[in-house]
Amino acid sequence: MPAYDAVIIGAGPNGLTAACVLARAGKRVLIIEARETVGGGVSSGETTLPGFIHDLGSAVHPFGIASPVFRMLKLERFGLRWIQPPAPVAHPFDGGRAALLERSVRATAAWLGQDRIAYGRLMAPMARMWDRIQPLVLNPLRFPAHPFAGAYFGALALLPVTLLARAFFRADAAPALLAGLGAHSLLPLEAPLTSAPALVLGALGHAVGWPIPRGGAQAIANALEACLRAGGGEIRTGWTVRHTDELPNARAYLFDTPPQGLIQIVGDRLPAWYRRRLQRFRHGPGVFKLDYALDRPIPWTNTACARAATVHLGGTLEEIAESERAPHCGMHATHPYVLLAQPTLFDPTRAPPGKHIAWAYCHVPNSSTVDMTSAIEAQIERFAPGFRNRILARRAMNCADMEAWNPNLIGGDISGGLTDWQQLITRPTISLTPHRTPARGIYLCSASTPPGPGVHGMCGYHAACVALADME
Repeated sequence: MPAYDAVIIGAGPNGLTAACVLARAGKRVLIIEARETVGGGVSSGETTLPGFIHDLGSAVHPFGIASPVFRMLKLERFGLRWIQPPAPVAHPFDGGRAALLERSVRATAAWLGQDRIAYGRLMAPMARMWDRIQPLVLNPLRFPAHPFAGAYFGALALLPVTLLARAFFRADAAPALLAGLGAHSLLPLEAPLTSAPALVLGALGHAVGWPIPRGGAQAIANALEACLRAGGGEIRTGWTVRHTDELPNARAYLFDTPPQGLIQIVGDRLPAWYRRRLQRFRHGPGVFKLDYALDRPIPWTNTACARAATVHLGGTLEEIAESERAPHCGMHATHPYVLLAQPTLFDPTRAPPGKHIAWAYCHVPNSSTVDMTSAIEAQIERFAPGFRNRILARRAMNCADMEAWNPNLIGGDISGGLTDWQQLITRPTISLTPHRTPARGIYLCSASTPPGPGVHGMCGYHAACVALADME
């Protein structure tokens, strides 16, 4: 008999989720992680000064609280606590203005001047139909169970966010707010499908919020680990797998790795045609990331920005579009779009009394080693003069540093692969069962499979379901 029913390589959120689903089904499960701790992209640690707990990967988790599999696993029983800031997102402008994505559509619209009615027309149906749209977003491609909701979402989601914004809005605040959401795609905002993340993230803000886990992103990994152990699963850390010959015998092997990692470990078991397809899988821009230890909160010109844990810094739609175009041209934006999180405004457990942390990054060409510290801090200072005077310590990570910390982040790509329209339907290849490889008993469960990036665990869930079906 095999030593295990399933062995999972990689203890990121998708690998941990897959292990939990398999263990919950009564299977004997082992998960193997190269690092000494589990978590991957949902890890936290003291990277600047003692007592300052920074998120090494993701920081704010709208998909986490919305995830069907996280709800099924009841992670709150294992210590996960969500903190909801009063507003999901703030977007400041020059001159002290700001627009906030609020929990309600109406409250958001109140920030948008002459576009308030248009915003309601666009986003109210998205928020109202989120439960019907969610299966389209968090599952592999399939015919929608709710065709009307699917058609409404799909028709708008296919558009470039620049076109959607200009079609609906006339002033500058609403287009900028939409652009800040769409820029999470790491695509040029003129590209098709960039409206999809803008609409999804906006709808999530209204439907479930953009919460942070109490204690940091590591709390998600710790809850998944506790859930797995409660189901009898095993975890071994500090084990770098280089070939399947090193692994214990099992009925199924699930890889929470990008396609390149799968090839490195099991390439000799994969058909040549499948290897060639995996080798054509493309990675997108990388990120340059900064962690800050601060002696006081960020001094926003518009104090309403302190109501949100997430702040989008980039100004107008045109400025953000120019910034997001640059990495795809091999360039570094002079005024980059910056994603910033300020969790200690709402979770004081993560810094010494009276102190704070901040987390920020911008998009850069894949594998860039250019230091973007000055450019990022200039953008923060633009909307929060005096910010630099509050820095106690900082830690910078370029693309090479990101990949060295987590080999899944190839060239600093945090999305598990480019998310353009081609790789939406070929993730990682064209297949009705994209999580199953042609090699018997070998599955891919990373963000390089549907539904793609985001801390939701659904890539792991779908891979585990396919593996379970094959075990029957």
